[in-house]
Amino acid sequence: MTDQVTSLHQQRLEAVIDVLAGSGATTVLDLGCGPGVLLERLAEMKQFTRITGIDICNDVLREARKLLEAQYGQLPDHITIQNKSFMESDPALTGYDAAVMLETIEHINADRLSLIENAVFRDYRPKLVVITTPNSEYNPLLGVPAHRYRHPDHRFEWPREKFQHWCQGLAKRQGYTVTFQNVGADHPEFGGPTQMAIFEK
Repeated sequence: MTDQVTSLHQQRLEAVIDVLAGSGATTVLDLGCGPGVLLERLAEMKQFTRITGIDICNDVLREARKLLEAQYGQLPDHITIQNKSFMESDPALTGYDAAVMLETIEHINADRLSLIENAVFRDYRPKLVVITTPNSEYNPLLGVPAHRYRHPDHRFEWPREKFQHWCQGLAKRQGYTVTFQNVGADHPEFGGPTQMAIFEK
């Protein structure tokens, strides 16, 4: 399963980067950036002139900083790393072309997702928002027991219908359109291991 997880992680990164690159965005918010893997990839691409990663965990932010400093000798001028929650609105985070939540929403209690909606979609209002999250229907194919989630810190994992219902309601309320893609090996019955929502204004 470890090889599967590593491969899926790479496929998620590639899928998100493809959407960002194809959108024409030049400024990106990485919401819940963790140890900086997406930041590192975006830093390599000249298209992106301003990139901000935020996370509530100082330990992973230190990892992100080390990763980028090891690559570039110092934190590149066009990259900012901040310790804050993306459930709390911050005027400094408005004006970005795109925002990404890469495998983050499932780490938040579902009854608090309205805070993300208000901060990201109502207040920051980027033209593009990309969200990826596990597809719980696929868990048996990954060897995940029915009574467990893929990661011990996950608060929920949704089937495709529930995720799409939430996304469509959010899009309608906030003036976005939303489309969906499966990421990873596609199964005719269960879909992909990761589900991705692409919101556009």
